[in-house]
Amino acid sequence: MNENVHVLGIETSCDETAAAVVKNGKEILSNVVASQMESHRRFGGVVPEIASRHHVEQITLVMEEAMRQAGVSFSDLDAIAVTAGPGLVGALLVGVNAAKALAFAHGLPLVGVHHIAGHIYANQLVAEMKFPLLALVVSGGHTELVYMEGHGAFQVIGETRDDAAGEAYDKVARALGLPYPGGPHIDRLAHEGEPVIDLPRAWLEEGSYDFSFSGLKSAVLNALHKAKQRGEEIDPRQMAASFQASVVDVLVTKTVQAAKQYNVRQVLLAGGVAANRGLRAALQEKMKELPDVELVIPPLSLCTDNAAMIAVAGTVLYQQGNRADLALNANPSLPLV
Repeated sequence: MNENVHVLGIETSCDETAAAVVKNGKEILSNVVASQMESHRRFGGVVPEIASRHHVEQITLVMEEAMRQAGVSFSDLDAIAVTAGPGLVGALLVGVNAAKALAFAHGLPLVGVHHIAGHIYANQLVAEMKFPLLALVVSGGHTELVYMEGHGAFQVIGETRDDAAGEAYDKVARALGLPYPGGPHIDRLAHEGEPVIDLPRAWLEEGSYDFSFSGLKSAVLNALHKAKQRGEEIDPRQMAASFQASVVDVLVTKTVQAAKQYNVRQVLLAGGVAANRGLRAALQEKMKELPDVELVIPPLSLCTDNAAMIAVAGTVLYQQGNRADLALNANPSLPLV
């Protein structure tokens, strides 16, 4: 990469208002995140209108703080990168329009970034990416296996057919009476229980790398409902452990199978659910089958939505000559490829 490329990243795809400055696509100079979790918790999920309003209130403060912490001025920046999609359209629009305003005011190149590409590139802040590689992306709205032969060359070889893993976690957590977001609570309970409840694993067709968690979620809800009808109580720790074991088993098994088939040099874990301790531990254990393949798992701060990952992906795009004009618009269903 070129020497001393400074990129301001902006991320507002869901319920985190974030801005970061990254140097040379590898060094975080600042990474500021304003979370809205408390505002959405009482509703049991993200309310798009509330998310958009929070972004409007926070975006200027967060960008100013990111620049201040990084110790740079706009004249030091080489480009501005912003999440253009996918995500909540109202939320995305706040970030996209803030980025366009800054790019226009300061005469800086503008780069539109795919949110999932950002999650994958968060790993470059941990280790140099080695191609070909395989990324397991697991978040609230996405569960995908992405094969890459080079920078920006994405090939989705497996994806969820219904609920993403993160969605399934939140729905099961709600059924267990746990607060939003459900993932961390189920992960915590799972470590206190044992996977003694027999729950299904959706392997799908032979050789498929797609995922399906809707049947598993329904199986959990049915088990809880039947127990309630019988006047019995299911220990939430056992259910959490059993549910997590099923999800992790499928994710990890398919990832390692794909890594073998595609003969990759590196496996990356990415997305909000990558913060799950059970998934991280199981993947580390299973990857021992592939001693020549490097496993990269980002720290928890880079798993959840943040702007440093957008700045890194934006740096790669900027150096490849990708530019957006001021007609850049938010695309809530932007495809990765």
